[in-house]
Amino acid sequence: MTHHEVHKAHRIGWLRAAVLGANDGIVSTASLIIGVAAANTTHADVLLAGVAGLAAGAMSMAAGEYVSVSSQSDTEAADLALEQKSLDDDIESEREELAKIYENRGLEPALARQVAEQLMIHDALGAHARDEIGISDHAKARPVQAAFSSAATFTVGAALPLLTAWLVPLAQLIPWVAALSLVFLAVLGGVAAQAGGAPLTRGAIRVTFWGALAMALTAAAGRFFGVAA
Repeated sequence: MTHHEVHKAHRIGWLRAAVLGANDGIVSTASLIIGVAAANTTHADVLLAGVAGLAAGAMSMAAGEYVSVSSQSDTEAADLALEQKSLDDDIESEREELAKIYENRGLEPALARQVAEQLMIHDALGAHARDEIGISDHAKARPVQAAFSSAATFTVGAALPLLTAWLVPLAQLIPWVAALSLVFLAVLGGVAAQAGGAPLTRGAIRVTFWGALAMALTAAAGRFFGVAA
């Protein structure tokens, strides 16, 4: 018999951006629609606000993810360049440093040095990047992937409350958008938890709670300023 484990860590890069985008798309668009509707506006104004929020939000998520993950990528590249220079200048000290890391993790000194030597023969920079700096392939920053994942899932998430607002009459818009958005958020939380290997209920509850809070606060603000106007 063979034993094969399916790990989830390789999904970290795109999963974080995708969940963030979808969650923000649902919450921000639903909150915007509810806030505008609570301010006693027309159905057309509500839909216009929702479409504008979708377009602006998708671009904002793409730009934000690209810039932030690019900063992480730049930092990783700088650390790798510094490590490569250290390997070129004094490879023996770097070998001792790597061996010491393995020794601190529980290996005997002789075995730790042997492991360090073998790994550095195979890929010196890769060994130091992984075990000294903490940079691994599955967690490496990928700005373009993060930008596209976030923007795409934001658009899908935002389209759900927007479609609801389009289909229901203005008088029933707030309860319908709020209720269905909470359902969407619960499903998103469960799917994200499943993809990440976490408990479904916990993921659904935490996403739904914060979404409900955001919509309630936005509705209160829309009601206050709508009445004040």
